[in-house]
Amino acid sequence: MTPSRPYLIRSLHEWIMDNLQTPYIVVDVAIQGVDVPQEFVSEGQIVLNISLSAVQQLVMDNDAISFSARFSGMPMQVYVPAVAVMAIYSKETGQGMSFGREPGAPQSPEQNAGSVKALSGKSKEATKKARPALKVVK
Repeated sequence: MTPSRPYLIRSLHEWIMDNLQTPYIVVDVAIQGVDVPQEFVSEGQIVLNISLSAVQQLVMDNDAISFSARFSGMPMQVYVPAVAVMAIYSKETGQGMSFGREPGAPQSPEQNAGSVKALSGKSKEATKKARPALKVVK
């Protein structure tokens, strides 16, 4: 099966626009292939307005979202792989959807490091808890 994220992003974008609201996406900039203005990145993420009035040449396909926009008056081409989109929501109401990691999706280096730490922490706990214990029941 192909990933569902691109389809959900497109449908939620349409739904938000149909309700005359402003669609925003939250992007994980650590994912390979993300091309966004780095001066607006905060804590490894950037929030982008993808309304048709804010961007030009918006293309949302199964691989990525790309468009041209102005940041502090400077034109820039933006490219966001679909796997890097963490959420899409309405600016006005906050309604939308956040996404987890899909099976087979690449992880950012920070996510890989976090997974290794989490696994190493769990394995120590698991060995402590896995020890058999007997209880006397009368």
